[in-house]
Amino acid sequence: MAIGELLIAEGAGRSHGYRISIQGRIFADINARDYCVIDPDKRYGMEKFNFELFPKLPSDIFFVQELKILEDATKEYEQRIKNISPAIQKKELERLIIELSWKSSKIEGNTYTLLDTEKLILENKEAVGHDKKESVMILNHKDAFTFVRENLDLFKTLTRANLEQLHSILIKDLNVNVGFRKNPVGVTGSKYRPLDNIYQIQETVDALSTTISRMETPYAKALMALLGISYIQPFEDGNKRTARLMANALLLAHGRVPLSYRSVDENDYREGMLVFYELNSIVPFKTIFIDQYDFAARNYTVK
Repeated sequence: MAIGELLIAEGAGRSHGYRISIQGRIFADINARDYCVIDPDKRYGMEKFNFELFPKLPSDIFFVQELKILEDATKEYEQRIKNISPAIQKKELERLIIELSWKSSKIEGNTYTLLDTEKLILENKEAVGHDKKESVMILNHKDAFTFVRENLDLFKTLTRANLEQLHSILIKDLNVNVGFRKNPVGVTGSKYRPLDNIYQIQETVDALSTTISRMETPYAKALMALLGISYIQPFEDGNKRTARLMANALLLAHGRVPLSYRSVDENDYREGMLVFYELNSIVPFKTIFIDQYDFAARNYTVK
């Protein structure tokens, strides 16, 4: 990438200087672990939402070799799902839903084990000694994923309507208000403060929708939904869950395999997100996305 694409010249004469461009930001090779080990108040990242980010993103955010990994994984997936029997398809769908519901909930602090989650989803048996909200969170994941698979035409791109609809399923019976939030929220372990004005939240969701619509590949659409929704934090709670399900909805709607996140390390996930919040670099989280897509394509046979 040329230096002119990474830096923007500003001023003239003695006041001449440079600032990093959006491409320079998103493709900055940041070591997430090293960055996040620094005390939040001593980190050099941004504290406020970057309004330039979505409009200036390139139409694809994967390099040629990265796309080859994703497309090769998709080809293997397509071969494996050919002539799959209905019985195996049903079992595989159950397995994916269980593992997605478990891991996505675990990322949010849910303490159900994978076996607990399996019993809950298949037998409707709640684990002893757990808060009722934990079982509700898991079952809401199952319902949201089922809704997506039954309504794929609604998820060719991200819209305000399908985003709010998906969120409403994920937070049902969890004492969370539906609709875009009207109050400020913070991010644990970060000095980044998401927008606190509902009109700006609406505008940035629309900007994210426009950005996703012009992305060239389903992978780029899904990754930007995953990062963008988490970055905006449009709801009072359930943002990252909604982001994960929206990313899967976009992948499914475009004939790609959904992610279960089964093999992701929760700390790596959180650190990758923090780097995007504060520095706008997609590099650490893009690595996670590619690894998880490759894992899903090689481990599930869900049409």
